[in-house]
Amino acid sequence: MSFDALLSPVILFFVLGAAAAFARSDLSVPEAIAKSMSLYLMAAIGLKGGVEVNASGFTMQMLAAALAGLALSFLLPLPAFIALRRFGKLDAINAGAVAAHYGSVSVITFVTGVEVLGARGMPPAGYMVAVLALMETPSIIVGLWLALRGWVGGQKSAGDLLRETLLNGSVVLLVGSFVIGLIAGKQGFAPIAPFFEAGFRGVLCLFLLDMGLIAARRLRQARSLTGRVALLAIIFPILNGAIGVAVGGAIGLDAGSVAAFGILAGSASYIAVPAAMRLALPQADPGLYLAMSLAVTFPFNITVGIPFFTWLAVRVAA
Repeated sequence: MSFDALLSPVILFFVLGAAAAFARSDLSVPEAIAKSMSLYLMAAIGLKGGVEVNASGFTMQMLAAALAGLALSFLLPLPAFIALRRFGKLDAINAGAVAAHYGSVSVITFVTGVEVLGARGMPPAGYMVAVLALMETPSIIVGLWLALRGWVGGQKSAGDLLRETLLNGSVVLLVGSFVIGLIAGKQGFAPIAPFFEAGFRGVLCLFLLDMGLIAARRLRQARSLTGRVALLAIIFPILNGAIGVAVGGAIGLDAGSVAAFGILAGSASYIAVPAAMRLALPQADPGLYLAMSLAVTFPFNITVGIPFFTWLAVRVAA
């Protein structure tokens, strides 16, 4: 397996941020700037995905990838919940909240993976952005159902939960940008392409610097992260990502899209799902599910998961 991706400036900026945080440096990125960078990255990846789909047209492969993504988002929380209950020794509320994170996806992990895959000459299909958007929500519903079985009082109605999930800012921006790109096409995108293409890698580097700082500081502050739970935060992305690669290969995707499918399945949400859990499951421990998804799984995927899923995808697609 080649780990050339680890030498990418995108990855090295993440490592720099983590190292600075562990060394207790006062390096920081202002919150307003970090949020602006996040908006820029999501808008850029959504637009470019929509433009690519406009150019390639609707295909049965796109439909197969969308259905497979939905199925994985519904199913992956189930074995995660069982493992968290039996091996991680978590109660049902926390196990359900954590399981939801591992059926959903990380936008920044996906964006980083797309950048790494593009640098290797194997960019994924543009419609994978739509698959990403579809995989954000189902696991939240499943995780909440698992957590709330038999628990009475305080939970939101299914309608309220679905509305909050679908109107989550990251989901709205990703889907909206994708639709705009789909409508505009390459000709309509051309006037704004310099802004969304020329600065993309630089903004991603700075954003990952900030994510490295946050992940390392979150890990230092974690109180409820036991050794068993931390181990699961590494096992889940490996197994889920391998399943994603296998599914992508089975439905006939190209190597880049197979790798992207593995990256999506192996990632864990630390934006959309925590926001939903904070509202719908206030009893769950945010220090636990954020420490697992952001402080353990995210760094693992950025440094090891993406190269591993890429290596695996090349062999499966071949």
